Amino acid sequence: MIHRASMQCTSAHERATSGITVRCSRVIHRADWTFMGDPASAEPLLLHVGELTRSDLKRALALAGVRLNAHAETLLEDAVFERTEAETVEIVQRTVGELGLTRGAALPRILATAREHGLLPCPPVAGPYLRLAMSDQTTSPDSVLSNGRAPTGSVTIASEPLRVDDDYPKGFYLRVVDGQPWLRGYRCGDDHLWSPDDRFAFRLRPRTCAAPAGI
Repeated sequence: MIHRASMQCTSAHERATSGITVRCSRVIHRADWTFMGDPASAEPLLLHVGELTRSDLKRALALAGVRLNAHAETLLEDAVFERTEAETVEIVQRTVGELGLTRGAALPRILATAREHGLLPCPPVAGPYLRLAMSDQTTSPDSVLSNGRAPTGSVTIASEPLRVDDDYPKGFYLRVVDGQPWLRGYRCGDDHLWSPDDRFAFRLRPRTCAAPAGI
């Protein structure tokens, strides 16, 4: 539930890049969303996805200085980005341990356990939009980009795999390295064990609510 005690109305944040707009509405200061402690203290991020064509989305990422790895480029070329419907989703972060999986778990169990907590996979196109909206992500403490596990300081976008093929990228994750924002894709098998400290972004279960101001 979105906390409204500190602010009576929802504010709207619009980030325009050369005429390409990605909108993000918050009820509290955006920086609080990257709070790394008690998950109950972190407020949902209202994120608009599916508003841009593939070419405009790639242009927005480039103009924002976002770097991509080869797996992210592969995902952006997937058919799922050809025709998207605009929708607004509420995004929250949880570590694997905060879901009660204190010994870690494989991705299928993480997604199943998250559903028990009212947390759903994000739309498959959410990663690039969240990268554009999450401009205040903390820089990672190291610059290691690939080591067979979720890198430090990364946020993995929880989503259903686009293909039943472990050689095809499973999804996106976000990271900032040396001040440089990255949108990266990753591959893993269903038996890969994620650490209790690995952090995911989930979609809150949809609920009926009034549209935020300015939208």
